[in-house]
Amino acid sequence: MGRFPKDFLWGGATAANQCEGAYNEGGRGLSSVDVVPFGPDRFPVAMGTLKMLSCDAGHFYPSHEAIDMYHHYKEDIALFAEMGFKCYRLSIAWTRILPHGDDAEPNEEGLKFYESLFDECHKYGIEPLVTLCHFDTPIALIQKYGGWKDRRMVDAYTHYCEVLFRRFAGKVKYWLTFNEINMLLHMPFMGAGLLFEPGENVLQTKYQAAHHELVASAKAVQLAHRLMPGAMVGCMLAAGQYYPRTCAPADVQAAADADRDNYFFIDVQSRGEYPVWAKKKMERAGIQLRMEPGDEALLKEGVVDFISFSYYSSRCITVDKTLLGDADGNAVTGAARNPYLKTSEWGWAIDPVGLRVTMNSLYDRYQKPLFVVENGLGAVDTVEPDGSIHDSYRIDYLRAHIEQMEKAIHEDGLPLMGYTTWGPIDLVSASTGEMKKRYGFIYVDKDNDGSGTLKRSRKDSFYWYKKVIASDGEDLA
Repeated sequence: MGRFPKDFLWGGATAANQCEGAYNEGGRGLSSVDVVPFGPDRFPVAMGTLKMLSCDAGHFYPSHEAIDMYHHYKEDIALFAEMGFKCYRLSIAWTRILPHGDDAEPNEEGLKFYESLFDECHKYGIEPLVTLCHFDTPIALIQKYGGWKDRRMVDAYTHYCEVLFRRFAGKVKYWLTFNEINMLLHMPFMGAGLLFEPGENVLQTKYQAAHHELVASAKAVQLAHRLMPGAMVGCMLAAGQYYPRTCAPADVQAAADADRDNYFFIDVQSRGEYPVWAKKKMERAGIQLRMEPGDEALLKEGVVDFISFSYYSSRCITVDKTLLGDADGNAVTGAARNPYLKTSEWGWAIDPVGLRVTMNSLYDRYQKPLFVVENGLGAVDTVEPDGSIHDSYRIDYLRAHIEQMEKAIHEDGLPLMGYTTWGPIDLVSASTGEMKKRYGFIYVDKDNDGSGTLKRSRKDSFYWYKKVIASDGEDLA
């Protein structure tokens, strides 16, 4: 293995709604993720087909306590530092800063919390990478505007960004505008606070909301560059190359179409305009985007500085509908099982080579620096009688993906900024709400039903990743 660049940003990634907890402490307001329950209603709520804008006694909401990082962040960041992290990707909870989403004055207690968290990172030489909006639309704005359906969300988001940029200029250099922005099309309530009424044109609503988020992203980029010279702002998508199930031309075309659809948001964020294929697709579907004067110029002037993405697996597609729907993945449904790949305990295909394929596709398309900000294996971990946790399966998964990143850098010449594994510490799964689906190097004593001591302990992978970082990726044994 060749060494990774000396300035390579090794680390891990979390989301506020999956780890912080303290959902009603410190002046924090209610957010969309707070009302997405554990159990059979989780997916319908996340999809926007089951309306739930408050919490009730009949459901369990795992994000309310999560792993209580709100009260454990100093301990957790010290553990990240012990592994040698150069970077920690986290998200800021919008409603911890603006409880109603558009408050004139920010919540000082929320600002102080993140200020202290950033200071703790810098104490250990860890660079924060901050996601501005990670699946958390303020409930007050969903009630007031209908979430990202409404253009006024752009102003609310821009105000939120300005508060953060003014307060944390000098403390945060790297920012992401929206987490997995393409999830708006797959999980509309979780992604954008969208609820659908009977008879509503769902496709029109989704793409109009997408336009609002794209305008908001462009405004955030411009604002960041103005208020924080030297700051870098990236986009973020749920990535994973689509493979044709067979070499039949129709399958090859289906895979190309699926890839293009997945890149829709990033085409706009990176190139600054709607691609011609997307315009034609919307025209055929009868979608008419409502734009304001200046939107096209704004999109062009607010392009991102780098491309960040999550990668868990590749996807497989075919025109043979009898084969579709038998593969699980990162909230993307309708794919076919790839017979050449093994799967995780949750049915997600394991494809390290697909990471290199995906990286090359992204760079060929955009010619911007890349950043892998999520990659990991969700698995059930067993705590041995002596407290040890032997997660060789996680090490094997991560090693294979790091090997492919090394090839992408040294053989393909790709500019890769960093690698933050998903869930360096166990946290609540976004897709299922489970705790038993663990990703971390650090085990947290917490069960699906919310019981547990929250005690942190090191897994075997903790010591392995520490060695990987110390050797700049050269020692993967």
